[in-house]
Amino acid sequence: MTHATAKNHYLVISRGKWDESATKEDVQRAIDRFYDWHERNVEAGRALRGSRLRAGGKVVSRRSITDGPFAESKELVGGYWFFVAESLEEAAALGAENPCLAYGLTLEIRPLEEAKALATDTTNETPDAWRVR
Repeated sequence: MTHATAKNHYLVISRGKWDESATKEDVQRAIDRFYDWHERNVEAGRALRGSRLRAGGKVVSRRSITDGPFAESKELVGGYWFFVAESLEEAAALGAENPCLAYGLTLEIRPLEEAKALATDTTNETPDAWRVR
């Protein structure tokens, strides 16, 4: 009997800037290879489409709405997409195949939480004072 393995979704965040020492031609070849690689993974069910992010935007808080940029340039987010994998390790291995890594970009891969948020759960947003020690 064959058992289906549960697949999880992972947010993939592309960060950084191209290496200044790389040529524009080398970077363009990496970008072209990325799109081919990404499309093959979408067709195989290992990835879902995302998007590049345009420059600009707004930061909204309870006190104000301000113009970006949003983080230091070393933390610049260029785009996002999703992986579909059995584990974080499998998603990271897939991300390691991204041709753009050779020219300075990095990926942050985060598992998506399907459950609704609860203030009683320890999450990324939990203040240190609330955490059990």
